[in-house]
Formats: sequence, C-alpha cells, structure tokens
Amino acid sequence: MTGRTINTCFVAMCVFFAAGCSQDHTESEVDTLQEVTLALNWYAEAEHGGYVAMRELDLLRDSDVSLTIQQGGPGAPNLVIQELAAKRIKFAVSNADLVVLARAKGVPLVAVAAPLQMSPRCIMVHEASGFQSLKDLSNVELAISDSRPFALWMKHKLPLTNVTMVPFSGSVGEFLQKPRFAQQGYVFSEPFVAKEKGADPKVLMLSDIGFNPYSSLLVTTQELIDEEPELVASIVRASVEGWKHYLANPDQVNAAIHRDNQDMSLESLSYGVQAMKPLCETADPLCSMSLERWQTLIRQIEELKEIESGSVKPEDCFTTSFLP
Repeated sequence: MTGRTINTCFVAMCVFFAAGCSQDHTESEVDTLQEVTLALNWYAEAEHGGYVAMRELDLLRDSDVSLTIQQGGPGAPNLVIQELAAKRIKFAVSNADLVVLARAKGVPLVAVAAPLQMSPRCIMVHEASGFQSLKDLSNVELAISDSRPFALWMKHKLPLTNVTMVPFSGSVGEFLQKPRFAQQGYVFSEPFVAKEKGADPKVLMLSDIGFNPYSSLLVTTQELIDEEPELVASIVRASVEGWKHYLANPDQVNAAIHRDNQDMSLESLSYGVQAMKPLCETADPLCSMSLERWQTLIRQIEELKEIESGSVKPEDCFTTSFLP
C-alpha cells in the first residue's frame, strides 16, 4: 500500500442526503453525540472506501454517533490492535490473520464485517522477470513484512531460490529502480501506482497458494459487543451501507480519500475500486463471513507454528449477528 499521512485523523463531516436536502446537526445535537473512533490499518485508500463513506454520507445520522476516522501508516496493523486492547479506540480495520494472532495473545478481538471476501494480497514483480507464478520467484530481492503469516506461508510453501527478503518500506520507489526486485502489495493499489510511474508490474496472488484470509475487516472487542451491542449494530449497519454505496458510486468518497491522502490520485482510486469489486462482490452476501474460512485460516497459522494447536477457537473470532 502507498501513501503518506496528511492529517492524523479525519474530521467527522455532517453531510447527508435525504429527498435531495442536506441538514447540519444542531449544536445541542452535537453535544449529545457519542464520539467513536475507527482506526485504519494504513493510509486511506480504496480498501477503506466503505468506511469513509459512513462519514462522508453521514450514514450514522440516526444513531447519535459522531465518527472520526483515524489514518494509519507503517506499524498501524499492529498498533490498532494495541489501541483496541487498551480501550483507547472502539473499532479498527484489520485482517483476519491478525485477529487470530491477537486472540492467541489474549486480546479478544472480534470481526463483525468483512467487505473483502477475497484477499487482495499479492507479490508484485516486473513483467520482464518472466515469473508466471509465485513458485517461480528466484534471484530477486523481495520487500515484505517477513514475520506476517502470509510471508511465513510463502516460506513454508515455496522454494524461494536465492530470494533475499528485505523490509517493506510501503512505497514503490525501489521497485521502480531495480529490475530484480519484487514486493508485497494489494492488487488494486501498488500495481497501478507502479504502472503510473512507468514500470511494468505483474501481480502474483497469495490466494493462488491457498492463503486467502478476509481483509479490511471491521473489528472490535468482545467487551464492547457485550456492553454496547446497539453501538456495534449501528456501526456495522452503516459500514455495510457504506460499502454498498462505495462499490456502486465511488466518486464522492474517492474525492474525500484523495483530500486526506493526496498520494492516492483520483485515477488510482477509480482503478482501485473497480479492481476491488470482484473481491467484494462474490457469491456470498456482502460483508459476510463463514466458520469454514476461519477454521482454514487457523489451521494454516497452526501449521506455521505461530499459535498453539487449539489455542484459538474459530467461532470466537467473528460474529455475523450484527449484519443486515
């Protein structure tokens, strides 16, 4: 993923559309609104579009909630989990593998909506490399978060002959400069940016070797679900509605994402949402989750010996009870 922090957090905007009219919250209404922060696991991009839509379209206007969306960056995938555990935030965006690892460490995270049914995780290589699959990767530098389960799965399943793993910087700068270079990415983000800058990117999907966790999950804690189920229900309903709108009519939300993360051009965001749609709009209902998918993921992480066998129950990792 690419981008840089422009603002530490988004400012909640009170704009909504009903019968062609708009209306601001009165001062007294604002005083009674519950402040809720949703922390992103990276800089705002297309993968967060449905969540940004909640704010842009004021989809929580009937829920007495004032939503702040907090941008992330390098380190944010782990930081948002720490913030949830410390009760400094109530909701975050994360991926299913990190939910499993968190629960193994005693952090009771629960996924409540999964807009990306298929993992967008890819390895980006140069077209000129001739690589046709991940099994072909050899004699390259690979920029990757090498302690994450997807990277460990690659080490476990692939020969990776003469592949030197180097830290992932979050940008495509080295990819542009080095012909024998590959890097992790999301299929709807880094490849477009690299091509826009004159490179010849090709994507090799992690799901092709069987690693396909839910991504861009809306997560919270079991404690919040127990104590404030109505709040959780409101956020989940609004996020699902936001994703429906964003996938169908992304322009307004893309403009908002671009304002807050100017490294993401409107062209790249437009490309991103179109590339992301097939990952969201599958045979399963939007944002749904299945026990089988969580069981598979936990078995894989156990196989990698990242968690003890039986230490995480798949049914504890998620709930669909708040979905429409």
